[in-house]
Amino acid sequence: MSDHPVPSARSRALVRGAYDTHVHIAPDVMERRIDDLDLAGRFAEVGLAGFVLKSHYVTTAERAAVVRKAVRGVDVLGAVTLNGSMGGMNPAAVEIAGRQGARIVWMPTVDSGNQRRSSATDLPGAKPAMWGALQADLHAQGIVPDVVEVVDPDGRVLERVRQVLRVIARHDLVLATGHLDGVEVLAVVRAATEEGVRRIVVTHPEFTSQRLSVDRQRELAEAGALLERCFTTAYTGKVSWDDLFSNIRAVGVEHSVLSSDLGQPFNPPVEDGLALFADRLLEAGFTEQEVHTMAVVNSRQVAAASAEVPA
Repeated sequence: MSDHPVPSARSRALVRGAYDTHVHIAPDVMERRIDDLDLAGRFAEVGLAGFVLKSHYVTTAERAAVVRKAVRGVDVLGAVTLNGSMGGMNPAAVEIAGRQGARIVWMPTVDSGNQRRSSATDLPGAKPAMWGALQADLHAQGIVPDVVEVVDPDGRVLERVRQVLRVIARHDLVLATGHLDGVEVLAVVRAATEEGVRRIVVTHPEFTSQRLSVDRQRELAEAGALLERCFTTAYTGKVSWDDLFSNIRAVGVEHSVLSSDLGQPFNPPVEDGLALFADRLLEAGFTEQEVHTMAVVNSRQVAAASAEVPA
């Protein structure tokens, strides 16, 4: 594993009590840096409250329940992502995940229409997403799930999506927008609000296949969504740090939530992600209170945890 920066003690203290709401760890269908049990122990050591297990391919609610029992004091939460392996836009999968205590439902990522159709390229020198190789291998074997669409040709949200949104609302789950494009994200966010969904996160709006404009991000914030700022998006070169910071300032700290999106073997330790992000933000001139709001207060809102956190 490569050498990586080490978080400062100041930033470690500043993100204490935060949730990392987006991590990719083992067991998974590709190599990961750490497994869920070991990560829970490390979160306990550094004072982080918990994390959300994200997989592009399987539901993680059962895993989360086992880890919570095995490692006391760390709140590990499950999720489901509506890609082909989960049956696409599948309300039954969401219902089962909700009954098992999942916290987040991601709209399609690797099988979204936007991701499949996207011709956007990473910036020079950026590290590609690990799932790209797996997707290519599946397609080479002829295992190509149907594209998971969310709107019709006229831009109206599909009834199947609304059915999923109603399940999300009934279980008070968090909707995350996955790899949809800007027009789709706005349509789904508005439909989610109409269907009673109370917590909405716009997934890494700076990611290569999305690159949502500042105006679109502001529109989504005004609609009540939090904009997720992922450490890896900038750390792996998919967006410049300056552009990421500019977006946060333009949209507003109160509308942003920090996550790491870590777990890849070539990236920093997962438990360091939020603190490393905090160091970058502080160096860029953000205040401690602003970082605390994005890392701790807003992540606990997503996790539905108390905003009262350790000093």
